[in-house]
Amino acid sequence: MKRQMLLIAFAVALFAGLTNLDAVVGFLSAAVKLISPVFLGGLLAFILNVPMRGFERRLAAYSGRKAAKREKLLRVMSLLLTLLSLVLVVALVLGLVLPALIRSLTSLYELVLEKLPDWIAILNSHDIDTTWITEKLAEIDVQKILSQLGSSAGSMLTSVADIAATTVSGLANAAFSLIIAIYILLSKKDLGRQGKKLLYAHLREETADEFCSVMRLIRDTYAKFLSGQCVEALILGSLIFFAFSVMGLPYAALIAVLTSVCAIIPYIGAFVSFSLGTFLTLLADPTHVLLCVAVYLVVQFVENQFIYPHVVGGSVGLPPLWTLVGALIGGKLMGVIGIIFFIPMVAVVHTLLGEDTNRRLRRKNLHIE
Repeated sequence: MKRQMLLIAFAVALFAGLTNLDAVVGFLSAAVKLISPVFLGGLLAFILNVPMRGFERRLAAYSGRKAAKREKLLRVMSLLLTLLSLVLVVALVLGLVLPALIRSLTSLYELVLEKLPDWIAILNSHDIDTTWITEKLAEIDVQKILSQLGSSAGSMLTSVADIAATTVSGLANAAFSLIIAIYILLSKKDLGRQGKKLLYAHLREETADEFCSVMRLIRDTYAKFLSGQCVEALILGSLIFFAFSVMGLPYAALIAVLTSVCAIIPYIGAFVSFSLGTFLTLLADPTHVLLCVAVYLVVQFVENQFIYPHVVGGSVGLPPLWTLVGALIGGKLMGVIGIIFFIPMVAVVHTLLGEDTNRRLRRKNLHIE
């Protein structure tokens, strides 16, 4: 009777939801907006927990026998060191890399203005019509643009106000997410113990054990993957900067930063950074394009053969085919973020499926090579 009543209640709720679909969608949208800071805070805590655990292990090893008594203090110190490291990385990028990027972009803009007549002449020499380029440039009327901007000042102010409100709301959500992440990290042991109590209270012991084992596998897989990718991206960017500087290639700092950022994205990042670097070199000095390609190939070969296997290697324990499948599925569903986060998830599914398959084969007393 209880099961039948539950089925009837579910059928009634489903019918009511389908007949009032707009209201249900509005309610779900409001609920998502409401819990989005909590979700983002949990995701941020999950990512920051990777370096924080490293600091905790180091401090615990340094404290020796007193580590157990100073557990809370070590956790607070580890969190402070993690946040300080994050601030230092941002300050390093803003203080050292950003000025170099601004200089590179400024020189690139001036180069485009300087080389544009030469490029048009080259196109004309190959009987390629370039009149549309000059016509488009001639159509640019600065006074007309300024007058249009003045006449639409009211709508622009409204748009600016909307953008400002959206920005303030986004900053507020980011601040709440950071605060939530900090509280999660500071009380992660208590939260873990409370979660275990709920699991073992409401589930069978075997099911709760299996769930905890899966959660540990997810935590370790993501930690290895994210830390390995970040270290590998920094090494690859440094190699590109050193190689471009030694060989006298242009935009060494800009291309190195682009390479480091793109290297975090598996597979696609290498092609994107290579294409951008080759394109920038082509704009600056076409005679160095082949040298740029050769430097990229050599650096990528050294990185793939000697650095990546030791830094990242088989950290996720996933064959190349399934890594590519994870990247494709994640890219289709969530774009760049999906590519980064779906590869460890596919690794977790691959590991669990392999363990379940082997367990079933052992039950049947089968041994398949």
